[in-house]
Amino acid sequence: MSRLDLSLDGVALTAQLVDIPSVSGQEAPLADAIEQALRELPHLTVHRDGNAVVARTELGRPERVVLAGHIDTVPIADNVPSRRQGDLLYGCGTSDMKSGVAVQLRLAATVPTPNRDVTYVFYDCEEVEAARNGLGRLARLHPEWLEADFAVLLEPTDAAVEGGCQGTLRVDVITAGRRAHSARSWLGRNAIHAAARVLAILDAYQPRRVVIDGLEYREGLNAVRVAGGVAGNVIPDLCTVTVNYRFAPDRTEEEAFAHVKELFSGYDVVLTDSAPGAPPGLDKPAAAAFVRAIGKPAQPKYGWTDVARFAQLGVPAVNYGPGDPNLAHTRDEHVRVTAIAECEERMRAWLTA
Repeated sequence: MSRLDLSLDGVALTAQLVDIPSVSGQEAPLADAIEQALRELPHLTVHRDGNAVVARTELGRPERVVLAGHIDTVPIADNVPSRRQGDLLYGCGTSDMKSGVAVQLRLAATVPTPNRDVTYVFYDCEEVEAARNGLGRLARLHPEWLEADFAVLLEPTDAAVEGGCQGTLRVDVITAGRRAHSARSWLGRNAIHAAARVLAILDAYQPRRVVIDGLEYREGLNAVRVAGGVAGNVIPDLCTVTVNYRFAPDRTEEEAFAHVKELFSGYDVVLTDSAPGAPPGLDKPAAAAFVRAIGKPAQPKYGWTDVARFAQLGVPAVNYGPGDPNLAHTRDEHVRVTAIAECEERMRAWLTA
């Protein structure tokens, strides 16, 4: 079994993590290595569920925080093992998000008596369908492991605090017609042509801008797919426009869906996917203290992350990690060495001040 050396600096530890492949569903070797390394630390209580590992301090502090990160990656693209070039460390997962996991492990190993009790969560299957998500599984089976006053998800943010996240849903807006031979098109009704009115609604739509806890969330409503057609000589009787709505976290999933249905009143609107947003919770004392310790203004999170799962548990959460989200899943994925050190230093100051 591969072993992790938690005495290494964050950069070298990130390289070790990258060099243990952990594509979604194949995280067992890395989960084994993380569990073994954490069980050697006497100040932590360690639990395991599948390929998720949870380690906790039990110091009786009045406040508990969670530091969470997923250990899986997308499929490797000829970018393992890791390699360093100047201030950049290359490799699958360097940005998303093994550099963040390295920061978690370094803090777990080197801050035995933090000023807050800390729960370190390392979970599996984040990069695949939600039904397999390890954090979701922990929330269902062991919600007590995730109880906290505040959580930090070390997703890549390029060392900036990103509060909460947008919600997301997808719907199919369906237009119907009547099939006919294209040589006698007047006998039919073209469903693809009818979809033009759906696209016109989208083109004219003015998305909201919503300020929550001082952060401005910009919504978006966009067609992401159009499907229709039978054959090159047939007037189509069905067309589907797939629409993705990214909504601010002041709306529930139900409110977001109701808004979309109202917008496309008169059409058949079918919900195909949905996930709630997460408010930033920056008005909570623990969150405010974290932002002060990082020393940079918080930004809104554009996109959906697992902070939404913490929000459903009543735990305010932010995203903060050393990776660059624009490099996630790319063949030349890399992370700035200085960003790893900066995140570890600032989080250490937050946990020891």
